[in-house]
Amino acid sequence: MFKRLTTLALSVLLAAPLASADTFVFTAIPDEDETRLQERFQKVADYLAEELEVEVRFVPVKSYAAAVTAFRNDQVQLAWFGGLSGVQARDRVPDSQALAQGVEDAKFVTYFIAHESTGLQAGEGLSEAMRGMTFTFGSKGSTSGRLMPEHYLREHFGEPPEAVFSRVGFSGNHSRTASLVASGSYQLGALNYAVWENEIAAGNIDTDQVNVVWETPQYPDYQWTIRGDVDERFGEGFTERVREALLGMDDPELLESFPREGFIPASNDDYTIIREIGQELGLLD
Repeated sequence: MFKRLTTLALSVLLAAPLASADTFVFTAIPDEDETRLQERFQKVADYLAEELEVEVRFVPVKSYAAAVTAFRNDQVQLAWFGGLSGVQARDRVPDSQALAQGVEDAKFVTYFIAHESTGLQAGEGLSEAMRGMTFTFGSKGSTSGRLMPEHYLREHFGEPPEAVFSRVGFSGNHSRTASLVASGSYQLGALNYAVWENEIAAGNIDTDQVNVVWETPQYPDYQWTIRGDVDERFGEGFTERVREALLGMDDPELLESFPREGFIPASNDDYTIIREIGQELGLLD
């Protein structure tokens, strides 16, 4: 019986199509609800398959760290990373490149938001009145939800967040940060400005309950990063074909799903400041 099952299993494996070995797989950091991500990036997968003339598959991940791990392990060959996760991923895979960023990503910002019960006013900025309040970041690996807001908090207060606030949390993603502060679960939070504006447009946030008290200076953030060995697997020039496909993505429906005005060229050097701050905060190996 065992021999027959083994023979059957082998025959199934041998008969299985080999297309999966040539499938170009990508992922994205889970900065929003997973259902929204699947909707957003399945459209991108279809677009890339048509442009690249290969099978393309999007696979979701549960965390920023999982996205970096999948990239390192060659489970995905392309990823929509944040600034910090992109640096982390490229450090782990030789010759990997940042290919393209959104027009908005060259000058990205974080919003600091406050529940109305704090008494903090829109546009008030970072202030000593925040001391002793509760505060939530997004994911621990987020550029706009953790790295840059922590950098500016330390710069302003001269202390780590844990010494400034009575309680510091990590919500896991930007939309969750918005809802936690809006509900009063945390008094303060920091999140990606684009997600905030999407939440407002979707009617998910009551601006009578929560408002933006400070906007950070600009910094580089999201980008598409590709592994350094894809040309060996998919053919000479494949990296440049992917870059051209990303830069040529001009369908308004596709761009709205990011949301981005369009994509522009990016390079690893664009993220030097992210690397430096990541090292300062001990977030890079």
